[in-house]
Amino acid sequence: MKNRTDIEFIKLEADFTICKILDLNELNFDSDFIFLSKTDDEISLVCESDKAPQNCIAADRGWKALKIAGMLEFEMIGVIAGITCVLAEANISVFVVSTYNTDYILLKYHDFEKSVELLKENGYAIKDQGGLHAHNPNIS
Repeated sequence: MKNRTDIEFIKLEADFTICKILDLNELNFDSDFIFLSKTDDEISLVCESDKAPQNCIAADRGWKALKIAGMLEFEMIGVIAGITCVLAEANISVFVVSTYNTDYILLKYHDFEKSVELLKENGYAIKDQGGLHAHNPNIS
């Protein structure tokens, strides 16, 4: 099982928007990042800000993201709790998106650098995205 010193984040370069949309007609599924959820009363979307659709009912712009590098096993317990506890103690709000492979921690612009420093101080490794393709699960 991984502990804090085993968790590495990648700072994604993109700016993100969290949206509530009417339908899926305007989505560009060729985008690198589309986090989509649908329930009986809403369709929510997290996407790169410059690719947000026009049919938003509501949109919250101004988010940056940290991607947990590598693949997280479903049996891993407390990974997100450990991360969010560090940030909650500093009154920093997060929006978490999970995929099959890993998790993404979204933070408001004004909290991003402070969050990065707090996570580093608490044993988490963080590196820049650089030339990496953030959708590539085989990050070296």
